[in-house]
Amino acid sequence: MTTVSARGDPPPATAIAMAVDALSGGDIIGMPTDTVYGLAADPFHTGAADRLFRLKGRPRHVELPVLVASEEQALSLCTAVPVEARRLMERYWPGPLTLVLPRRPDLDADLGEEDATIGIRCPAHPVPLAICAKVGPIATTSANRHGEPAITTAGGVAKAFGPEIALVLDGGNCDQLPSSVVDCTGGAPKVLREGRISVAEILASLV
Repeated sequence: MTTVSARGDPPPATAIAMAVDALSGGDIIGMPTDTVYGLAADPFHTGAADRLFRLKGRPRHVELPVLVASEEQALSLCTAVPVEARRLMERYWPGPLTLVLPRRPDLDADLGEEDATIGIRCPAHPVPLAICAKVGPIATTSANRHGEPAITTAGGVAKAFGPEIALVLDGGNCDQLPSSVVDCTGGAPKVLREGRISVAEILASLV
């Protein structure tokens, strides 16, 4: 396992290239986000998501969300996107909002047992944005064992997972509240989790 600095905007090209190489090879990496540190895998690489589920200790019925670099990248993963979801993308992306959308039926990505929906977020952090711009959408989860507290430093990720992951990108402290999660697969958007964006603000933006 290697730890490399990824501080800066844009982050160092060498750090991003190392992350791209690791993900393209099916490895798991630790990286900073605009909430907490996350673990990431390429869901289109056979076996990578399985390794991420095992490493996290996360049951496969708890689907992995996806980070994207843009709204265009997000729309390539889903179908029948309601107008309310597009409004939320325009209002809060990049940022701490995860949207649950109808998954494209032919999408060849391993995110868990659920294949009807997909959770997508465009984060307001230069590291995952740069990685997704190079690799495409990546499967992520917070960098902690399932049920344990979130990890907010690169050193904490390295200590927790060591040789089980290929690389940790050090982006400094990441200790924000988690993203808010909105289900846009039904008749009206439903807030599943209140995070950095309040329920009241989300609902007000849809009026």
